[in-house]
Amino acid sequence: MDFADLQDRLLLAIPKKGRLHEKCLQLLQGADIQFHRRNRLDIALSTNLPLALVFLPAADIAKFVGEGNVDIGITGQDVVVESGANVEEILQLGFGKCDLCVQTPIKNGEYKGARDLVGKRIVTSFESIVARYFDALEAGMSEKDASASLLRASSTNAGAVPPSRRTVINYVSGSVEAACALGLADAIVDLVESGETMRAAKLHAITTVLTSQAVLICNPRKHNTVPLIETLKRRIEGVIVAQRYVLCNYNISRDRLKQAIAITPGKKAATVSPLEDNDWVAVSAMVGKKEVAEIMDKLEAIGATDILVFDIHNSRVRT
Repeated sequence: MDFADLQDRLLLAIPKKGRLHEKCLQLLQGADIQFHRRNRLDIALSTNLPLALVFLPAADIAKFVGEGNVDIGITGQDVVVESGANVEEILQLGFGKCDLCVQTPIKNGEYKGARDLVGKRIVTSFESIVARYFDALEAGMSEKDASASLLRASSTNAGAVPPSRRTVINYVSGSVEAACALGLADAIVDLVESGETMRAAKLHAITTVLTSQAVLICNPRKHNTVPLIETLKRRIEGVIVAQRYVLCNYNISRDRLKQAIAITPGKKAATVSPLEDNDWVAVSAMVGKKEVAEIMDKLEAIGATDILVFDIHNSRVRT
C-alpha cells in the first residue's frame, strides 16, 4: 500500500488497541463499513465506501485529526482535552465512559477535595489537564469552574510551569495508582471506570476533574466540505439508537388506547393500525431496552394482548 491508495478516500482513525478498540469495530460493523485489515498493517481500505481506516494509539488520534493528517476519528473526550487539539466533536458514542478523578489514600482523611491538595504532590498520566486544573484552583476558581475551564482552554502552553505554581505535578506513563503507596505523591489523578483498581490500591475519589466517553471527532475544516462525514455520522448515530431501543408491538382495545400510548409514546409517536375487529387496534412503538420488561408488565395490566418485542439492528432516528 502506498500514498496513491489513499487518494480520494476519507481517512478515519480508530484506536488500534485498548478499551475502545473492540467497541469501535462493533460500531463500524453495525454501520456497514466493510474493510479487510492485513496483518501488521495499520491502514485498511474500505471495500464499500471511499474510506480508509487508520489504526492509531488512542492518545494520538485527536492530534492527527486536529492537524489534518486524518479527517475524522474516534477517541475519548479525556484524550481530546489532554491533547488540546483543534477538533470538532460531532457525536457522543455512549461507550468508554469513565471519570478522571483526584484520588487520595483512604486512610488519609485530611483531604476532602481537590482544593486541599493545592501545593501538594500530584502524580498523573494527564499532565496537561491536571496542570490547567490546579492552575485554575490556585487562581481562585471553584472546583466546578476549574473543571468547566478545561473544555474552553487550549493546552498549547500547558507544558510551561508558571513561576507562581505551588502544586507539584509529576508525569508517569502507567501504574499511577502505586504512586501514593510508594511515597511519590500525596494524591493521583487517574481514570476511574469500575473503581476496582482504585479500591485495590486503597484509594478513594475525592473530586471528579472530567467526565469522559468515546466521541466521534473531525477536523473543523472538513465537516462542511466532505459530505461523507455527515453520512458516516448518521450511520453511526443509527447504530447507537438501535442499541438503546427495541420495537414493541401489541394489540389493545380502542377504549384503552390512550392509556397504552402513555406507556409507549415512541420516539416521535407510536404507530396505530386498525384491525379487522373495529374495537381493537395494533400499536408499534420504540421503547428503551432497559425499561422493556416493566413496559410489557404495564401493557398486560391494562389488557394489551399479543405483546411482542423485536430487536432493532439499525435505524435513522433523530435523537
